[in-house]
Parts: sequence; structure tokens; C-alpha cells
Amino acid sequence: MDYIYLSDLFSNVIELKGKDIKLKGWIKNHRKQKEFGFIYFSDGTCFKQLQLVYDKELKNFEEIQKIKIGSAIEVIGELIESQGGGQEYELKVKELKLHGDCTDDYPIQPKQHSMEFLREQSYLRLRTNTFQAVFRIRSVASMAIHEFFQSRGFIYAHTPIFTASDCEGAGEMFRVTTQDLNKIVKTGKVENEKEYFGKPVGLTVSGQFEGEAFAQAFSKIYTFGPTFRADPSHTPLHIAEFWQIEPEVAFCDLEGIMDISEDFMKFIIKYTLDRCPDEFKFLDKFVENGLIEKLIKVISNKFVRATYKECIEILQKADIKFQFKPEYGEDLAKEHERYITDYFKCPVFITYWPQKVKKCFYMKQMDDGTVANADLEMPGIGETYGMSQREDDFDKLDKYITELGMDKSEYIWYMNLRKYGTTTHSGFGMGFERLIMYMTGMTNIRDVIAFPRTPGNCLY
Repeated sequence: MDYIYLSDLFSNVIELKGKDIKLKGWIKNHRKQKEFGFIYFSDGTCFKQLQLVYDKELKNFEEIQKIKIGSAIEVIGELIESQGGGQEYELKVKELKLHGDCTDDYPIQPKQHSMEFLREQSYLRLRTNTFQAVFRIRSVASMAIHEFFQSRGFIYAHTPIFTASDCEGAGEMFRVTTQDLNKIVKTGKVENEKEYFGKPVGLTVSGQFEGEAFAQAFSKIYTFGPTFRADPSHTPLHIAEFWQIEPEVAFCDLEGIMDISEDFMKFIIKYTLDRCPDEFKFLDKFVENGLIEKLIKVISNKFVRATYKECIEILQKADIKFQFKPEYGEDLAKEHERYITDYFKCPVFITYWPQKVKKCFYMKQMDDGTVANADLEMPGIGETYGMSQREDDFDKLDKYITELGMDKSEYIWYMNLRKYGTTTHSGFGMGFERLIMYMTGMTNIRDVIAFPRTPGNCLY
């Protein structure tokens, strides 16, 4: 008899009812009685679990009673309508065999564990209901990203992991070297000419620049892959390795990229809500009450577009006292972002920031000292991702790179894109984990990526 997956079972319960089936998976809970027992069973192929019911008529009844939570088993039984509450169907066990035993010190027991404890057990927390929901949603949302762009004719571009240019100009790259680290420590010197690539190279902080090159050939492209920031921050919003979604679109201005990004956000949320109803119901009950309602509001409402100047004026007129006084020419604090989204009661694009606040050299410079950019602020989480129209004027780009003291030789190819048939073009960059946080209600970015890399932590 071939075994089937729970996902197939729950999709075909009518056809399978009354039939013998074989399953393989793990014990989530085991309640033992003198004459019978109940096993809550999962194989990870769907969020639902199946109750297995066995009694002392089984020849190995005593052995089954000794099987521990977390063990891997193989079971054959008849799918029947449940005799008790809590589930519609259950499996009446006819045969049960142990595949992989579990020791008494198994840390994931059927009780509530703190997030801090589960982070210490990252390789096992995937077996808990919360993380089963989170990572199934993450998987479906990944597919949604490709579906959105592919259905709209975007080219999927694979951009490099090794790079010699720091896209953000912030010096937060992880340095890569093939030289003897012990020798470097002793001499305090790195011989760049002896590097594998013949010069200093690091792990990419963004695929934007290569994406722009693609866009000048294919009109509309996207990247979706890992990026790295050597940022020492210990906040719940920062990790060293994360995934980023970055579309780049030729013949597109700031208004156009905001249209795309709003459609994108709504599509990803709806796509995932439609395909993960059980996961969202669980998270709504146990992680963030009102989560589903919040996400439906995002889908249903038009996003507001307000300039940075307008937002500063709103903040300055607010009848509350902020910890940090809102001033024109200063960045917005988290408390300011929260107030703005509460004020408009929906997601908000904050547009046209002063250039001295948004110092990214690639943003389109406007005559009034602002840049053609926008940050999308989401209720409850604040800044989710940023976007901009890219500077297409070679001379302006050249001048600003010089002013910032950047090594122009590393960016000459990027500048040359402005010489060879340039276009008005725009793009955005979204940290995938920030999106998953918003969609699942999780409050720490370490809980939406399986094996988080943070300062002082690189387990597994």
C-alpha cells in the first residue's frame, strides 16, 4: 500500500472515508488511556493535523503506549467520521510502526513556549504550530511574488552575491577575502592585489544596480534573493542576512512605481490569504487578534500619498507631545510613522523627502532640494519598504558621487547607463521578512526567517 500525504487526505476526505490508508509523519501529542489512546499526527504537508485513535485490540498496544511525542511513525488505518468533538474525521488505527524514536529530553512539548526559548531551538521550532503557520505563509508569499511579476511580463533577473560596490553608500558590506586571516591579524594589512578578484569585494546589500542594467534592456525586471548587511543593530527589525524583492522599471516615474508597489502589496496579501486560511485563522487567534481584518483593510483601501512636507506639518499640528520633536529636514521617528498611519487610517506613501535626509545618491534630484522617492508606511509596523525614481542625469549623478566622497571608479559602469540610451526609470526594494512580519503579526524579524543571522549569532 502506498502512503499518502495529509494534504491529499484532507483534499479528498469524501472519497477516502471508509477506506484504509497509510500515513507517515510525526506525533504532535499523545494522550494515553488504559484501554485506548489518541495521537495528534502531522506530516507537515498542510497545517491541519489528524487524530489517530487506537485501542488495546492492537497486538503492539503496549509498545504504542510508550511512543513519545516527536517520534516519527508509520500508520495504517480506516478514515472515519470522528466520534468526538474538535475534528470532523479521524483515523482508526489498524497498524502502527515506529520509524524514529524521540528521547525524553525533546524540547518541543505540547505546551506554550516563549519566543525566546524557541529561538534557541531554531532547528526544532519549525515543528510548532506557530512556525508551521509562519513558514507556510512565507512559502506561499514567495510564490505570489513570482506570480505577480511573471503575470505582468517582468523578467526575473539573478543578480550577483559578490560585488565591489556598496549600493547604499553606507559601508555596511560584509568583506570577503581568500587571504590568510591569521596573517592579516598579525600585520594589520590586507593586500588587495592578492585578493581572489584582485580588489576588495563584499556580499551584496542590494541587486538594484544590476537590476537597472537589466531594465535598460528588458524594460521591466525583478530580483528576489538574499542580501546582506553588516549592521550591528540589535533591534527586532534588523538581521544580517535577509531576502529582498527589487523590481526595476524603465520608462516609469515615481507615480508609476508607487502604482506598481501598491498593486504588488495587495496582490501578495490576497493571494496568501486565499491559500492559507487555516494558518491565518490560527495566527489571528494566538498571535495578533484582528490580523485577518487588518489585512483585508489593506486590500480594500486606496493607499494615501502625502509629501514629507505635508507629514511634517501634520505632526507639528498634532495635539500630542512626541518624544522627538518633528522638524523639517530631520528623519521621522517610529512614533511619527505610527501617528501618520493612524491619522490617515491606512497605508501611506510619504513622498519627496529632502535630499539631505535621504542621502542615497541614485535618487532623482528635484529642483526644490527634495528627491523623487517614497517610503511606504504600514499601520502597526511603520516603514515597510522604499522606492524612488532613479537619477537619469549623468552630470547630477557625477556631481553628487563626488560630493559624497565615493570611489567613482567603482560606479563608472553604473553612471554610463545614463550615457547610453537612458530612460526615466524607477524601482523599489522590499525586505521580504518585513512583509512577512506584517502579514503574520510576528513582532520580531528573527521569527520569520528560519535561521536568523544577527550580531554575535550564527547558529546552524
